[in-house]
Amino acid sequence: MLWPGLLIVLIYSYGPMLGIVIAFQKYIPAKGFFDSQWVGLANFKYFWSLPDTLQVLGNTVFIAFMKIITGLIVPITAALLLNEIAAKFVKRSVQTLIYLPHFLSWVILGGILIDLLSPSTGIVNSLLVAVGVEPIYFLGSNQWFPYVLVLSNIWKEFGFSTIIYLAALTSINPTLYEAAVVDGANRLRQTWHVTLPGMRPIIVLMATLSLGSILNAGFDQVFNLYSPQVYESGDIIDTFVYRMGLINAQYGPATAIGLLSSVVSCIFISGTYFLAYRFANYRIF
Repeated sequence: MLWPGLLIVLIYSYGPMLGIVIAFQKYIPAKGFFDSQWVGLANFKYFWSLPDTLQVLGNTVFIAFMKIITGLIVPITAALLLNEIAAKFVKRSVQTLIYLPHFLSWVILGGILIDLLSPSTGIVNSLLVAVGVEPIYFLGSNQWFPYVLVLSNIWKEFGFSTIIYLAALTSINPTLYEAAVVDGANRLRQTWHVTLPGMRPIIVLMATLSLGSILNAGFDQVFNLYSPQVYESGDIIDTFVYRMGLINAQYGPATAIGLLSSVVSCIFISGTYFLAYRFANYRIF
């Protein structure tokens, strides 16, 4: 029963890894792996010599870090607020509404955001004009674009992430709340002294595991929203590799950048699993 799944993994996950050799070649598709010129680490040196390298790395880390922070704070807050809703119908309705964006692709959500944030016809700028504020070109401004990415990512993902924290809330012993009430604790103090400590293991686990995606700022989202106007603040490693490899046909340098990013991500993931085991007693095996 394992053979079909194993073959699929070997063909689609391990087989393509042979292409790593392109990172060390001046790869020409017509010549293939075996006849393309071997250049060693030249592609890596070329990447570090580019004037946009530090800017792309800085954008990637900044956007990814902001997504990690907000991806923890917002779902936890939402779970705590939902937990306070007594009416089951209202609670389920709110849950459904906030979960829905997760199941839509960035192609769809990108189109929605472009319409909403349009400087001429978008509803957001229409409201700004109504209160006397000049229209803002959110998707064409280097000042605003990174924050649009972070906020739209919250909108899409926080509802689904809330499920994990709601599940953590169900594991808290109800007698702890009863004891807190006897001691005179109001709802806020119950949340601070009972709920959050009870959620601490899952919070630590999610925080440590999320560090593995520090170089993953979200290709699908950025690709569907960015333009040359915001390359300065919105260009990330994945979109940089896409343009270099598929648009400019610089296969060797693009593969080298992707390999370097994968190695760094692997190191971060290994470190986060160790931290998850150390502080949250989480083990893969």
